[in-house]
Amino acid sequence: MVFACDLSLDFPEFVPKELIIFRRFYMKELSLILTALNCFINVNLKEVRPKESNELFANPGMGWQTFHCFADEDKALQELPSTSAYFRFYWIDIEPIEGQIDFAKFDQLLEKAKKSGQKLAFRIMCAGTDDRYMYVPQWLKYKGCPGFEYKYQDSGPAHWVPDLNHPIFQKAHFRMIQELGKRYDGHPYIDLLDIGSVGLWGEWHMSGTGVEMPMLETRLAIIDEWRKAFQTIPKVMLIGDENGMIHATQNGCGWRADCLGDMGGFSKTWNHMDCFYPQEIVKTNSQDVWKSAPVAFESCWDMQKWKQENWDIRYIFDYGLGYHVSYMNNKSAPIPEGTIQEVERFLRKIGYRLVLRQFSHSKSVKEGSLLSVSMIWENVGVAPPYKDYLLAFRLNNTSNKASYVFVIDDTSIKGWLPGIIEINKTINLSDNIKAGRYDLAIGVVDKVTNKPAIRLAIEGCDDDGWYPISNVEVIGN
Repeated sequence: MVFACDLSLDFPEFVPKELIIFRRFYMKELSLILTALNCFINVNLKEVRPKESNELFANPGMGWQTFHCFADEDKALQELPSTSAYFRFYWIDIEPIEGQIDFAKFDQLLEKAKKSGQKLAFRIMCAGTDDRYMYVPQWLKYKGCPGFEYKYQDSGPAHWVPDLNHPIFQKAHFRMIQELGKRYDGHPYIDLLDIGSVGLWGEWHMSGTGVEMPMLETRLAIIDEWRKAFQTIPKVMLIGDENGMIHATQNGCGWRADCLGDMGGFSKTWNHMDCFYPQEIVKTNSQDVWKSAPVAFESCWDMQKWKQENWDIRYIFDYGLGYHVSYMNNKSAPIPEGTIQEVERFLRKIGYRLVLRQFSHSKSVKEGSLLSVSMIWENVGVAPPYKDYLLAFRLNNTSNKASYVFVIDDTSIKGWLPGIIEINKTINLSDNIKAGRYDLAIGVVDKVTNKPAIRLAIEGCDDDGWYPISNVEVIGN
């Protein structure tokens, strides 16, 4: 509470001089009284300004992705932090026998992700261009599902893709999606769903095959099936299918682009970064999608190609930051010599990065009463967190080492956009917190485990992920 009064009042000429003098004397005295009252009110407040950290660290739901391997296996990672491991699967590889999805494959990957400090991101695909004839289960064709043969760019081996419009395909594929969702939606180690199924490599196009894309009704139905099956997991869809992307992004999905860094590798007069992505974002009205769903990029070729072509790597990364990127995938390819500093700079800006600028609280509080806290946070990243993680406080008794954790259930960091966030809360101290001096720590915790899950960009993190920042005196009644 702050009181203020204006002592520079102008009075009309008809007001007697004596009254003006009295009025100004009275206002001056009142100002002194209010100033003293302010001091009295604030005497029990303590203000802390944590020091911002420049440390490079990873947080869930964002960052540098490994590709078809995990952080403890990826030799190209060069000790960069990573919390997301991205995999792509052909349908034939996960359900070779009808009705028998290879859940063991996913479970093993999820266990490896947990062990490596990561979570799993994935896409399912139905068409490719390597030496295989089919990328969907053979039993689908044996059931009578029609399809189309193609040769990629009129060369190489022949391939077969099912007719996605046909009821046989849809019944079988939708069942597979539903079964995956029943088992894995909400799984603590599923990070991101990349909606695939349609087109070469699940990229929502059939370029170079002569095969037409399925009709719009089918494409939207596939998007909706993935959405219904995975309601709690953040989702992205590859940019390219204009109508599909409009539908996906208007219904809670983010977008993904797989050719960041193309500055003329396909043509001297056309490239993805100047001639495709900006136009598609406008056409699909996706400029603000990042505020509620993630944006993911994959390198075109990989960074080695960027350096060989002498393309401006900082410009490429800043381009991604300009679109509020949360994920970057370099296909686990080697990072070119002399560019690691640019990668680290990029990773300090990607996604969300939370700094606690100011923390104020009562110096002392009576047993069983309310502890008032005020916080000023700043997200210095380019995107918000997209999952619920909750603010929490820990009180440690400095005498008997008893520890108490208070989770602020209605204060999630989900949706904290870049910029300043002000939070004012009260903590209801339980009756078992007795008189004494307590160290006060702050954390952002998983809503299931109540353990810290988010790194903050301030100094002083302890071994358990908490940030001891102050102390408070609990007074007996």
